[in-house]
Amino acid sequence: MDGLLAAGGIIGTAITEITCEMVMQTGRALVLALSKKLQRKLTVFVGRDTRISSEILENALVAGICSAGADVAKLGVVPSAAVAYLTRQNKADAGVMITASHHSYEKNGLRFFSGAGYKIPEDVEDEMERIAASGTEESLVSHNKVGTVTEYKNAEWDYIRHLLKLGRYDFTGMRAVIDCANGCASQTAEKLFSALGVKCFMFNNRPDGTNINNRCGVLHTGMMARTIREKRADIGLVFDGDVGKCLALNENGDIIDGDQIMSILSSHYKREGKLKKNTVVITDMSNLGFKHFASDNGIDVITSKPGEKCITEKLLDGGYSLGGEQNGKVLLPELSTTADGLLTGMELLDALKKSGRKLSELASVMVKYPQVMINVNILPQYKELWKNNHNITDLIEQRQYGLGDDGRIFVREAGVDPLIRVMVEGKSFEKINKYAIEISEKIKEQTSREPVLNITK
Repeated sequence: MDGLLAAGGIIGTAITEITCEMVMQTGRALVLALSKKLQRKLTVFVGRDTRISSEILENALVAGICSAGADVAKLGVVPSAAVAYLTRQNKADAGVMITASHHSYEKNGLRFFSGAGYKIPEDVEDEMERIAASGTEESLVSHNKVGTVTEYKNAEWDYIRHLLKLGRYDFTGMRAVIDCANGCASQTAEKLFSALGVKCFMFNNRPDGTNINNRCGVLHTGMMARTIREKRADIGLVFDGDVGKCLALNENGDIIDGDQIMSILSSHYKREGKLKKNTVVITDMSNLGFKHFASDNGIDVITSKPGEKCITEKLLDGGYSLGGEQNGKVLLPELSTTADGLLTGMELLDALKKSGRKLSELASVMVKYPQVMINVNILPQYKELWKNNHNITDLIEQRQYGLGDDGRIFVREAGVDPLIRVMVEGKSFEKINKYAIEISEKIKEQTSREPVLNITK
């Protein structure tokens, strides 16, 4: 898998980078790794998003899984959280979602779930990598031992009924503008929220294979503001391609990000006695304003590394009930094993309805610090190596000293891509913008040429 397997999945350019051969091989590797651990014939649930490449990759994945002797149940177009839930509910051994989340249609990938509905364990990932590297042709089963393929009927409705059966929602009289990002929410969002009494105004819910996340969804929220005001809506809900993330807009069309959503939910849960251990799990990238909000409201904060897997581990280890990221990925471990944008939207509507206030008022409990984020492309050779460059690290240290206690600087690599994210946060936008540009330019300068190796004999 050429090192693309990380944090429970792979992602890349569909067909040319995430090739059919790679996906088939990955399907076999998943079965072999799990068979070694579970010692039985396996069943794997497979869902997909609306990308033009998803059905092609589904066929390759199913062929790989079945050629290694496991059975497949195809769920069709469903949210990632539906794959996790249905895998767990039906006691399947694993689930795979074919998606590239918030990325545009030319990207695609795979997300893996364990039989319990969580991201697959690291030991299974490691074994998959080892198997894929060594080749899997010798593992093909004979003609009479191949797995079978079935279509799981009504997968989306089984998932919607599961959410409805939680039994804690009634949104009669509420008005919501909903952006489905031309992704999996197009199949589920209106059915779910209408059943709960919401007057829905649907947008970007006609996927054609190439318009997923295209000027819509969580990375493009600005277009909804006018519609929310025109429709006199209480809220706007915005999803990404596989409905893992949910952002909101208030009645004025102002964006409510993941940190603000968590501030609203943590206040709501605390009032209702549902905030376990009075604690929220956030990440290093969460806005400083959240920590100030939490301190002012007597809420404890645990900090995790970014990423759903890291946050989930903190939540489960500590027995907490709420965590998430600024990007709209919210984790509610008592209700779901994975991030679920539809569930996040339901909980946010519940807090709004029960408060009797406007969303702008609820969100005002947290005052956001200005943030500047710059992505810097680097030569692949500089991955990890840039951290040892004193020209970069000294400048970061100097600028952090300049911010003092009123701000912070966070510089990290972005997953498998040769990309560094520079985030500077503080009270003064002019200062943090200047510092972010300086650091980014220094990184570009220091990582744009081939590294020189000093070899001594």
